Amino acid sequence: MTRVTLDPDTARRLRDGMARGVLSFPLTSFHDDGTLDPDGFRAHVAAQIATGPGALFPACGTGEFFSLDEDEYRQVVTIAVEEAGGRLPVVAGTGYGWAQAVRFARIAEEAGADALLVLPHYLVAAPQDGLVAQLEQIAARTRLPLIAYQRGQVAFGVDAFRRVAEIPGVIGLKDGHSDLDRLQRLTLAAPEGFLFFNGASTAEIQARAYATVGVPAYSSAVHAFAPEIANAFFTALRDGDDGAVEKLLRDFYVPLVELRDRVPGYAVSLVKAAARLRGRPVGPVRAPLTDPSTADLADLERLLASGLDLVGADL
Repeated sequence: MTRVTLDPDTARRLRDGMARGVLSFPLTSFHDDGTLDPDGFRAHVAAQIATGPGALFPACGTGEFFSLDEDEYRQVVTIAVEEAGGRLPVVAGTGYGWAQAVRFARIAEEAGADALLVLPHYLVAAPQDGLVAQLEQIAARTRLPLIAYQRGQVAFGVDAFRRVAEIPGVIGLKDGHSDLDRLQRLTLAAPEGFLFFNGASTAEIQARAYATVGVPAYSSAVHAFAPEIANAFFTALRDGDDGAVEKLLRDFYVPLVELRDRVPGYAVSLVKAAARLRGRPVGPVRAPLTDPSTADLADLERLLASGLDLVGADL
């Protein structure tokens, strides 16, 4: 199958964005009845862009890709592209098996996305050859460049990674395993210019460690509800202000992770709840996720107010 020629500018724009700011993974807005709220999502994305992220990743894990149908996905990616207006790259999520991933990829192409983040496939474990073949099948059927995402049941060994990096159109890897030994081996095996970024849950916790193996860029779920905190951390880390980094880690990020770990799914549910606490029009999560309990929500509100105070912002 003949592939359409890729835009060589996309990798450069992403690289420049990763050096400039955190990577924004916007939440998908729903009404209280669970239906998509396009106007709320547009407002949320516009607010995210105004705070200067390096790139925008709509309809990914934090954006509840797994709960969107194809029409909703089209609306979400289209709105993100419209709001970005070419000012920053838009990387849409795709996933499941390759056949379904390609359906979403084609929608993202039509909507004007710049690239795709290939989320871990659904349910089954797979050998290394299968992980490579999954990306080969998607890449052969889209003109958009791909960023692979290793997390959960997807973990590339060095030999498989070399094959992945040779696939025309695969330009990067998001890592969610935090196995720095393995990640160092992958970065050393990568071709020049290949993109890497830290995609661990609450990535700021491990941002300094990732930077030591040559992966300073990271995604930030906190940016979705408190860009003031996320940007303050990014600036402190970039400028080598260890005191500010450690204060934010100790007094905000570590307590946030402890709260997040109380209930499965809180990595998304707490982020949405925190955004609602700040008046953002993001609505509830969709099942199988659940919104935080009253007690956890109260703890979140106290922590959020404290974290914003650390950076001179208000709830």
